[in-house]
Amino acid sequence: MILVTNRQPKRKTGGPKILGQEPNSNGPHELRIVEAVKRGRKWKLTVLDDKISDEMKAEVGIDNKHVVNYVAKKILERVNPKILNPKSRRKGRNLLVFVHGFNNDVEDVLERSAGLARNYGVEVLAFTWPSNGGGTLTGTASYKSDKRDAKASIGALDRVLFEIGRRMDMLMSESVKKIEAMAREKYPDNREKRAVFISEKCDENCPFTINLMTHSMGTYLYKHLLLSTASEGKGLIFDNVILAAADTNNEDHARWVDQIRARRRVYITINEDDRALQVSRLKTGEEQRARLGHYPFNLHSQHAAYVQFTDATKVKNSHAYFEGEPLKNEKVKRFFKMVFNGRRVEKHLKYDEASNTFRLQ
Repeated sequence: MILVTNRQPKRKTGGPKILGQEPNSNGPHELRIVEAVKRGRKWKLTVLDDKISDEMKAEVGIDNKHVVNYVAKKILERVNPKILNPKSRRKGRNLLVFVHGFNNDVEDVLERSAGLARNYGVEVLAFTWPSNGGGTLTGTASYKSDKRDAKASIGALDRVLFEIGRRMDMLMSESVKKIEAMAREKYPDNREKRAVFISEKCDENCPFTINLMTHSMGTYLYKHLLLSTASEGKGLIFDNVILAAADTNNEDHARWVDQIRARRRVYITINEDDRALQVSRLKTGEEQRARLGHYPFNLHSQHAAYVQFTDATKVKNSHAYFEGEPLKNEKVKRFFKMVFNGRRVEKHLKYDEASNTFRLQ
């Protein structure tokens, strides 16, 4: 599994605690790439050098020694095995980019990412940011500290999304040029058939989807990225974007949600009984407004589909109803499996016009 982080590494290799609770000493925008392997019940992490070895270059068949190129090729090989071996019979996987929320340590992120991969058959690329609530702080002070950490990590997440978009553009650009030439030769006088041909061939050459889930306060981070005028991570990168149990204001959310660009859908999940969001709103001394992930009113985005999980069997007061007990409800599991794999799910949902929400049938 690959992690991208702006946490401070303490050592080059070891368990999850080698990634510190503080932002990188070179600044919160500084990124490091980490490979994580689980052996038995323990995780072993390796912080990759910025420049890779000749052996690593040869492993993935690249000329450039920069670590980003190595990791991009490794992930592409996992989602589309034919990238490195055209004769490979292994099935590919769709890619899920995961941004976690409040007070998650590195082991939490690893276990949750492994669960997403196992339950939904996706390749997970996780962005982990310092979200420990200031280490020794608790309660309201911890929550406020995490919100500051989230804002400090906006630039780091922006760089991650920008690099994903750039690598996909690089992957597709040469292919698209060849396909367009083939289309012109095959259908010189029929623009409509050329367009269909190009679309079909592009799908063959990129037979996987890229999707984003921001969970809890991870959505707060993503929101501020979208509101930043300097952001480079606003491009058309993802097929689906899922704002799960969003710990950010419901008020005026359409202003930034409608800036999200997705090839297929933006989904916002709501559970009115979400215990964590209820606690978030009731922090002592906080003037917290209603949270997007638990408030069923003012749902006015023109682009997003709001999905109600309130009262769904097994969901109860869960804050992470894409894992654990809620997955005993097959309709819950089906929803997340479809959206994490880049599919549209509305046909399996019942639309309530009065609330502008979809419910699990």
